[in-house]
Amino acid sequence: MDKILHQPLGGNEMPRFGGIATMMRLPHIQTSEEKRALDVGFVGVPLDIGTSLRSGTRFGPREIRAQSVMIRPYNMATGAAPFDSLNVADIGDVPINTFNMAEAVRIIEASYDEILEHGILPLTLGGDHTITLPILRAIKKKHGKVGLVHIDAHADVNDHMFGEKIAHGTTFRRAVEEDLLDCDRVVQIGLRAQGYTAEDFNWSRKQGFRVVQAEECWHQSLTPLMEEVRAKVGGGPVYLSFDIDGIDPAWAPGTGTPEIGGLTTIQAIEIIRGCQGLDLVGGDLVEVSPPYDTTGNTSLLGANLLYEMLCVLPGVQRR
Repeated sequence: MDKILHQPLGGNEMPRFGGIATMMRLPHIQTSEEKRALDVGFVGVPLDIGTSLRSGTRFGPREIRAQSVMIRPYNMATGAAPFDSLNVADIGDVPINTFNMAEAVRIIEASYDEILEHGILPLTLGGDHTITLPILRAIKKKHGKVGLVHIDAHADVNDHMFGEKIAHGTTFRRAVEEDLLDCDRVVQIGLRAQGYTAEDFNWSRKQGFRVVQAEECWHQSLTPLMEEVRAKVGGGPVYLSFDIDGIDPAWAPGTGTPEIGGLTTIQAIEIIRGCQGLDLVGGDLVEVSPPYDTTGNTSLLGANLLYEMLCVLPGVQRR
């Protein structure tokens, strides 16, 4: 039987402002039989009850999809042809409980257990950064501990927030404690702004993480850095988690906890393209908050970064 290769709906088949808003106007796949034929699934997790300042990321998946309509199948810069290589579709949203964090986290983990059981590599539209914890829990069951490329303004290694152990700022502390990460294969890029103590970043370093503060990235290409990153995190499965607040708010204002002095959109692309060759087993784009994104540019950036993630997955052909 020939492999199914879904294609995004083209702009000459349906106007880009028309049709159903799926990621890149791909088919929306729902049945188990169809899911088992997929290689990659875009999945939304519309959670924002883990945020600590501005909410609104519950609308992130919907708006990222809406802003993805201009993305075409072929990557002109890298030659990547993901839709000629992999069977990709939008598999919808996880039906989270928006009133109960513990239950929402349980639902997310169970949903990703099912996604991974179908053999689907998940690319996730967030949602706040809390969602990465249950995703990593599910991924460990399939792949074991993973390396991590984490782009963010914040380390997200708080022990608690207002006494709560699960929130968007505690994700990677819990991931370490639960032995979800291969700590010698973790890199955090873009960390910046103020802290309460030096431990806010040094805790990560003490676990074996490579911490790249934003100041190390100013005024330069990050292509050389990504050579170091590949050497650090390679040698096993890797997860890619991209918090949009890693980007400077001049380019990505639509987020809950903006910090000045961040990465540029060009550097963001360099980081993701620099993951080419890693054994990526999943990725997410989190913390897009459309109520603070009056132009749609943050969601547009998020959609394009997810496409770039797709282009560097194992098995993608280059023309």
